Amino acid sequence: MVSPFHRDDIFLWKFETSKYCVTTIDAPGHRDFIKKVITGPCQADWAVLIVAAGVGECEAGVSKSGQTREHARLAYTRGVKQLIVGVNEMDSTELPHSQKRYEEIVKEISTYIKKIGYNPDTVAFVPISGWNGDNMLEPSANIPWFKGWKVTHKDGNASGTTLLEALDCIMPPTRPADKT
Repeated sequence: MVSPFHRDDIFLWKFETSKYCVTTIDAPGHRDFIKKVITGPCQADWAVLIVAAGVGECEAGVSKSGQTREHARLAYTRGVKQLIVGVNEMDSTELPHSQKRYEEIVKEISTYIKKIGYNPDTVAFVPISGWNGDNMLEPSANIPWFKGWKVTHKDGNASGTTLLEALDCIMPPTRPADKT
């Protein structure tokens, strides 16, 4: 069950995966809401960075003043050490569901997130279409070339095909009360 809550321009969504009860904090990506974007990562255990696959959109996002760049940096500096990247709008690439475009974006985002401190080997990159539901909950026939993502964690490796599977592969955070 998904239940939305709206609070001061931040949307909270609660849902369950097979492993976790998840509360998402969706802060607007527009510059006018940057304070809200900063607040979200302060409360997060992990982040899903959504990158638009359209021509020029990813590039604009990782440019010097780009929102994707700023969101990834803010998440990392606010202590969010686990990241999933959803390469969204795969249905709107010049050749719909373009493997080449996906690979360009993975390379571009991997290079940037490595510079700020993330290890790209621990990040699941998932080609998705939120509009069509491609690779969100189940593998999509629209993206037959995608054989899945693989990540390396300190406790072992994980793999999957969908965004939902990537969420289930997040390592539970260690809380101060958990430390002995």
